Amino acid sequence: MPAPADRLSATFSALADPTRRAILARLALGETSVSKLAAPFEMSLPAISKHLKVLERAGLITRGRDAQMRPCKIEASALIGVDDWLTDYRKLWEARLDRLDDYLQELQELQAKSAEEEKNGQKK
Repeated sequence: MPAPADRLSATFSALADPTRRAILARLALGETSVSKLAAPFEMSLPAISKHLKVLERAGLITRGRDAQMRPCKIEASALIGVDDWLTDYRKLWEARLDRLDDYLQELQELQAKSAEEEKNGQKK
């Protein structure tokens, strides 16, 4: 099994292709055959098979064997590493945005105070 960083790289690499993301979206609805997965795409079965191999190597799908059919299913647990990685960055950016919000609120309060002082100074 690849190291966690390598697993994350393989996952992101697999997710970088829109066809593979579409395949995963379809598999999120349930297990299905390669031919049914290939139906909406204008590409050959061997081309779809190559996409499936990339997804399989990344651990995002598994393929079984049921007589002549090779059913595919999503392995959602493989996305946990991506979610963990994104969560760390989400927390970082939320903290930065919270600080920016606080700063903007301070500026607005200072601006309002300055406008009030100017207004009071003109009345005298």
